[in-house]
Amino acid sequence: MGVNKPPGCTWIEVNNEVHSFVVGDQHHPWCNEIHAELKRLFRQMKDVGYVLDTKFVLHDVDKEEMVYCLSHGSEKQAIAFRLISMPSGTPLCIFKNLRVFGDCHTAMKLIAKIVGRKIIMRDANHFHHFANGHCPSRDYL
Repeated sequence: MGVNKPPGCTWIEVNNEVHSFVVGDQHHPWCNEIHAELKRLFRQMKDVGYVLDTKFVLHDVDKEEMVYCLSHGSEKQAIAFRLISMPSGTPLCIFKNLRVFGDCHTAMKLIAKIVGRKIIMRDANHFHHFANGHCPSRDYL
């Protein structure tokens, strides 16, 4: 029908340089380190009961690809990059061109709790402030 939707993209500033990510990004210079950090984060998240929520995936893809897309979402990659590239204790500020959906929102709450840092995410409609496993947006999605 000729209708195009922009891909989900998340960007983050590190050392006065903007880094952008899309689902499953393999082109970032720190790609291997980012994916290793994601793997470490997901192990810790699973240890506290996290399970990927696939009900928000709109694409008709097989289960393996769905799990990969959710676990390597643009916002999760941006957070992983920020964690490995900036000193601990600094807030994690990221920007997203689309709205945050359920699984990402849940993951951000858990990551904020696990790493003991605030995550501030600006999506297409809101600012979300994740800290200690909570977001005062009352999970408005």
